[in-house]
Amino acid sequence: MTKSDDEHRAKRKTPYNERSDLDKLQSQWNKLSGLHLRDEPSAAIVRCSTAAEIAANYAIRHEWAEQTQFDAVVVDQFLFWANGLRGKVERLFVPIYFARPKKSKTAKALIASAEKINKVRNEVVHQGRFSNATEAGEVIAEAKRFIDIIVGLSQPGFDIQDRARSKGK
Repeated sequence: MTKSDDEHRAKRKTPYNERSDLDKLQSQWNKLSGLHLRDEPSAAIVRCSTAAEIAANYAIRHEWAEQTQFDAVVVDQFLFWANGLRGKVERLFVPIYFARPKKSKTAKALIASAEKINKVRNEVVHQGRFSNATEAGEVIAEAKRFIDIIVGLSQPGFDIQDRARSKGK
């Protein structure tokens, strides 16, 4: 017996571009885990940096919705302008979230983490450098810290690994 087209369509995943930032983040995290397990370290680095950037997008959209009257289209333009993880963190998130960014350990940690992730990602993407499993593991761990901190500021206790496990059930 076959399912009707409607039943089959209902069970399909939401198209990627129609997903929320957190669902996109989860998809990226799941994909990078598979790449890392299959010993594709350079691809895993690119994927984890994408996941970190999506986490930054989520945090920026959340904070700007809370603290400004800009609509989503304007915020998306700012995200495009900021161009990359480091720019989004330094130009859009830290200044609006932290009252005193230069005195905040969390703000400094986010900026430093974004720099580390971005540096290795850029070496892989722009210089064609190949990575190894150890380096990929380090960047993935850094991305996890970054993601858990930046998303956790609006969702206390957020843990991308726990979310991955609970979504898989």
